[in-house]
Amino acid sequence: MSLPLFLARRIYQTGTGRQEVSKPAMHIATIGVAIGLAVMIITVSVVLGFKHTIRDKVAGFGSHIQVSSLAAQQTAIPVPIAVSDTIMRKIKALPNIKHVERYTLTQGILKTDSDFLGVAFKGIGEDYDLTFLRACMKEGTLPKFSSTKNDYQLVISKKMANQLQLKVGDKVYAYFIAYDDVRARRFTISGIYQSDMKQFDDVLCLTNLRIPVKLNDWENDQISGLELLVKDFDRLEETSQQVSDIIKEKTDHYGEVITSQNIYESYPQIFSWLSLLDINVWIILALMVCVAGFTMISGLLIIILERTQMIGLLKALGARDKTVRHTFLWFAVFIISMGLLWGNVIGIGLVLLQQHTGIVTLDAASYYVDTAPVELNIPLIVLLNAATLLITVFVLVAPSYLVSRIQPAKAIKFE
Repeated sequence: MSLPLFLARRIYQTGTGRQEVSKPAMHIATIGVAIGLAVMIITVSVVLGFKHTIRDKVAGFGSHIQVSSLAAQQTAIPVPIAVSDTIMRKIKALPNIKHVERYTLTQGILKTDSDFLGVAFKGIGEDYDLTFLRACMKEGTLPKFSSTKNDYQLVISKKMANQLQLKVGDKVYAYFIAYDDVRARRFTISGIYQSDMKQFDDVLCLTNLRIPVKLNDWENDQISGLELLVKDFDRLEETSQQVSDIIKEKTDHYGEVITSQNIYESYPQIFSWLSLLDINVWIILALMVCVAGFTMISGLLIIILERTQMIGLLKALGARDKTVRHTFLWFAVFIISMGLLWGNVIGIGLVLLQQHTGIVTLDAASYYVDTAPVELNIPLIVLLNAATLLITVFVLVAPSYLVSRIQPAKAIKFE
């Protein structure tokens, strides 16, 4: 064990003795580091929770990549495509593709005795991944969606149900206008979902895949498009380019141009908002590191001044300035480590409390979630601890040079 480390550990273990100023200075420095790290852990956990929760909600209804008609992306009118088996096989063979599902869309009006509402009907079949939809269900159950049956079951949002005063089991008429022809269909409400995403809760209903096909007068092999889910979201851009290469300049046998877009391109406003959170995170991290650094600098200066006699004695015994400086830097490391320990306990503890109780609530209309989402990322927490320790020790190097100005002869007589 080196001499500076040995001396620092002895000083830290034996405390400050009769020193009445350095003892509270140590406590303040420890508290400053603990609060700074706790705030950083909470901030990173909340932002990660927000980004991943909202991303998963958007993907739950809109998928990671959509393959559709070029005309459909440029207009609100549903335009069908017919995806060949060759294109389907090539897409499914991509290494990062987890699931491929078909969907159809049409527009209509839900009408009750007291109110009406314009909505979008999304048809899905037995190949659709219902994991996210099951998590969003508030009342009733999801029907057995089919691509061949004309079973008029309908899943609506809780917002629609409240506005139209509908409940599970109710019958509701839907009207569809196409080619100067009005068609009426009677649906049974089988389930009510709530995603807290205004883009979906305001307009999206779910029914069987075949129903929009018939209402739009499409052929049996025509659909609105494909929804692709990826295994690794970090490779989304790469996978999106691979899908684009497969369908590039392709047309179906009806002459429709097929194209694709990923979730970033489909919902740019949501992901632009999420990207702004990253800027806030960096600002908060910088401020908290500054708080920890300044409290440690003030604490170290106080401790050095109160240890003037010890410094003078060490120099009189032959210790070099470098040895004394390293002693106090090691002493600061012990204080910082204790602060990091308590910061982890406080930060991780509050994150776990929010995870299990949801004690902090939010306005779902503004934030897309009704409770603050948090996500613990152990590698990031370890990185925060290491960065805080290294940066804080680094900023203490300059103040530690104060010991070189202390003269042994004067310091020994210092009171």
